[in-house]
Amino acid sequence: MDAPVIHACLMVKIGKIARRLRITGRVQGVGFRTALCAAAEAHGLSGWVRNRIDGCVEAEVYGAIEDVQALVAWSHHGPPAARVADVLVEVADATPSPPAGFVQRPSA
Repeated sequence: MDAPVIHACLMVKIGKIARRLRITGRVQGVGFRTALCAAAEAHGLSGWVRNRIDGCVEAEVYGAIEDVQALVAWSHHGPPAARVADVLVEVADATPSPPAGFVQRPSA
C-alpha cells in the first residue's frame, strides 16, 4: 500500500474523512461560498471552497464522518437564494495534515 492509501485508511479508523464536493445549479452570486464556510465551521470542519469558471462551486472538506455527511446534506439546498441542481461527492486525497479552519479560495 502506498502512503496516501494507508493515511486514508487511518483517517476512517479514527472517524475522519475527506470529501470533494462539486455543486451545480444557481450557486454563484447567491452567497453559497460564504454560507458553506459558516456551515463547515459550525460543524468543526476544515477545508476550502471556491467558485469554478464553469459556474459550479467546488469544496474540499475534512473532518468527522457525521459532520462531513451533515455538510453534504446541507449542500443539496445551500443558502436561500441558491437553486442546487446536483451535488457530486468524491473521496478526496487525504493529506497527513489537513488545512486548519475553512477558507474561501480564489476562483479557478
